Amino acid sequence: MSTARKILSNTAWQIAGKVLVALLGLAVVKISTSYLGPRGYGEYVIIYEFLAFFGIAADLGLFTIAVREMSEDESKIPKIIGNILSLRTILVVATMLLAIGAVFLMPNYEHSYVPIGVAIASITVFITIINGTISSVLQTKLRMQQSSIANVLGKVVSVGFMVYVVFYGFKGESEIGFFMLLFAGVIGNLIMLLITNHYVKKITVLKYRFDIDLWKSVLVKSLPYGLALILNTIYFRIDSILISFIRGQEEVGIYGVAMKMLEHFAILPLYFMNSVLPILTRTIKEKSEKYKKVISYAFDFLAALSIPMVVGGVILAFPIIFVVSTPDFLSRLGEGFYGSDIAFQILIFALLFQFLNVLFAFILIAVNQQSKLLYINGACAIFNIVANLIVIPHYGFRGAAFTSILSEFFILIATYFVARKYLEFSIDFKKLGKIILSAAVMGAVVYFLQAPTYTYIQNWNILVLIPIGGVVYGIMLLATKAVDKEMLRMMRKGEEKPTSTSPPLP
Repeated sequence: MSTARKILSNTAWQIAGKVLVALLGLAVVKISTSYLGPRGYGEYVIIYEFLAFFGIAADLGLFTIAVREMSEDESKIPKIIGNILSLRTILVVATMLLAIGAVFLMPNYEHSYVPIGVAIASITVFITIINGTISSVLQTKLRMQQSSIANVLGKVVSVGFMVYVVFYGFKGESEIGFFMLLFAGVIGNLIMLLITNHYVKKITVLKYRFDIDLWKSVLVKSLPYGLALILNTIYFRIDSILISFIRGQEEVGIYGVAMKMLEHFAILPLYFMNSVLPILTRTIKEKSEKYKKVISYAFDFLAALSIPMVVGGVILAFPIIFVVSTPDFLSRLGEGFYGSDIAFQILIFALLFQFLNVLFAFILIAVNQQSKLLYINGACAIFNIVANLIVIPHYGFRGAAFTSILSEFFILIATYFVARKYLEFSIDFKKLGKIILSAAVMGAVVYFLQAPTYTYIQNWNILVLIPIGGVVYGIMLLATKAVDKEMLRMMRKGEEKPTSTSPPLP
């Protein structure tokens, strides 16, 4: 199998798994919003947003650096994964204890479910980070289909337990039911970890190792990227915390529905680029011209995935929120109430920029210039906090959502130009135009079909419109040659033979 097909296969499995996990995640949103209401769901969101700040400190960029290091020399996989596992275990235990201590000291959450909820959900974060650590072996070996299986099965267990809590075990018992919904995450993630562990042990021995010299070496490489991730988390999630302080828990719940939905899709570019990183790192190290093709195809793929999401999301925001939540979360503009559908329409543009800037961030990682992300994300975090403090008191979550767009756009521009400084590559803007045209035609078809389909099945028409939109978009990509013969041939066949006029395909 060619390297290109390995990347595509690996990514396809991850996306397929993520789509299933996202659908199950939408079920979680539906169940929890119906059971908890806007205020209760607001507290549910705050718990995970609060823990995200500490969880990313435990991550410290070690997953990505581990994949890069193991890809450069696969004979060192047992040594590297054993030491990364030790490092991340120490970090996650320390950060989760710190998170629990901090939340109990915060007066804003004194009479809420948040402190105990953080204590329960911290177990979920611990398991998730350990699972992510060992799954880096599967990523290095391009066997992420096995990780996808583990993720899906774990999520199925979580959703199943939530259904039991809401409809059978704790029906009408809001307090204990709230905590049991959090416990569902613990159970599901434990199942995921056990399955991942089973697959990884077929590749390498898993045991804690304590090579202090290796720790120092890895930390030096990962620390700049890890700090950049922490700053990234600050500008991406601080808005929910600030909204809870300034506007209250109910508005966090309204905003949180859109945030939680888009989070499921925001992970897709990371999955894809983690698949690309081993090949990109290798081709750059070998000084092969292949890396230019890798970058070009990666940009096309990310654009082709994200642009139709924006077009469809803006058009179908109201019925999407209707399906995944309750009428309490929908806009009532006649009453001056802005709901989760408005938040979704705004935030999805931030998702577009986030998809694209991940590519340029990973280019910097591949050329060992991840420290530059620290400065970019640091500047963005400062801008985001200041802007949110200005706009949230007046415009609430709408101001926070627009701030997110500006933040992601700033990072996209900055990472692009910094990456170009260290590595020569180009973007095919003609192909980007074809992708935009294809998405626009898809959007027009969906828009004009919305009213007639609503007559028969009302807001559930998205179950028809989304597949139709997908088919139209696929046809347009082929018709405009945004997906060309070269790419189709690459996916069907093995490694192409190089010619005298062009480099071999990745």
